[in-house]
Amino acid sequence: MAKELLTDVTVRNAKPTDKDKRLNDGSGLYLLIKPNGAKWWRFDYTIAGKRKTLSIGVYPATGLADARRKAQEVRNQNANGIDPSDTRKEAKAVQRATIENEKRIDAGLSAIDSFEFVALEWYDKRMLTKSESHQKRTLALLKRDLFPWLGNRPMAEIKAPELLKVLERIENRNAIETAHRALQLTGQVFRYAESKGYVDHDISQALKGALSSVDKGHFAAITDPTQAAHLLRSIDSYSGTFSVKSALQLAPLVFVRPSELRLAEWGHIDLEAKEWRYFVTKTKTPHIVPLSTQAIEILIDLHQLTGDGRFLFPNARTPNGSRAMTDAALTRALRTMGLDKSEMSVHGFRAMARTILDEVLGFRPDFIEHQLAHSNGRA
Repeated sequence: MAKELLTDVTVRNAKPTDKDKRLNDGSGLYLLIKPNGAKWWRFDYTIAGKRKTLSIGVYPATGLADARRKAQEVRNQNANGIDPSDTRKEAKAVQRATIENEKRIDAGLSAIDSFEFVALEWYDKRMLTKSESHQKRTLALLKRDLFPWLGNRPMAEIKAPELLKVLERIENRNAIETAHRALQLTGQVFRYAESKGYVDHDISQALKGALSSVDKGHFAAITDPTQAAHLLRSIDSYSGTFSVKSALQLAPLVFVRPSELRLAEWGHIDLEAKEWRYFVTKTKTPHIVPLSTQAIEILIDLHQLTGDGRFLFPNARTPNGSRAMTDAALTRALRTMGLDKSEMSVHGFRAMARTILDEVLGFRPDFIEHQLAHSNGRA
């Protein structure tokens, strides 16, 4: 390094002229004195064959010793192939982001690079072409099950075990299908974040097989609101026996277990109080099912046909009404309507209710589980 040429006295006593005046200190560092008396420390360096100039302070706020220290830091970066100008731009960008985040947080918004910020950015770019019901369902899942625990976390700091704990919270309320959808959704957000440079990889891939499996056989269910609406219209148009049609119409309104629906007794129905009271043999507890206006209308019409007997839905092959309808009768009706066993089961009306009440209508999960007559298990 060339000999340092300036002294504190020289810098302090330097006077301006009618043009820019330059006092060299050696090895690229110099003091630029403007005609108005302002004194700027500048440093010239070469990177990739290009000559560049960097401002490193204003005198006297930055004295000679500080200017030389900053100049040496720049030389060290330059020697390692780092452009000091790029480093400064990055530092300023971080500073601007920090200031912006402080403003966002003060305004009650999520911080830039947080899970909520990135997820909403993904939502705006990827979800607006989807159906309105799908948009609402996705946003509800984010706000209810993911944002409360991950929303303010920086995307790059979220690890697979942390995400798994959040998904297990959903599992623990017996919403296994929802937990799987939440995992799928976070995977989409993380893959988007990876493409935008927010994260290095999609952490959801490490959780494949970590959640309880979903029984897609006997408990097959339609849970999309649009498809559910089509199913309800198909039931209303069903041309089979009146009792079977009534049972299928009632199933999505009461979402009880198939056996409880088939074995429903008129002695347990109070049309005036709009209640159905019975004993749940699976959990060994009494249960009350509130009956909606639509359910009451179905029951009043049905009462004219089967009200003199014990069961709401007697077996068609038992003239005295001593036996109830079989599950096979309801299953055959679903197949007659064109629903494959992998699409919908009689038990599926419970999963339909649980999912739509939780993810679309926003009812409290404990209310839903109580009305499903669940104890600790899931059925």
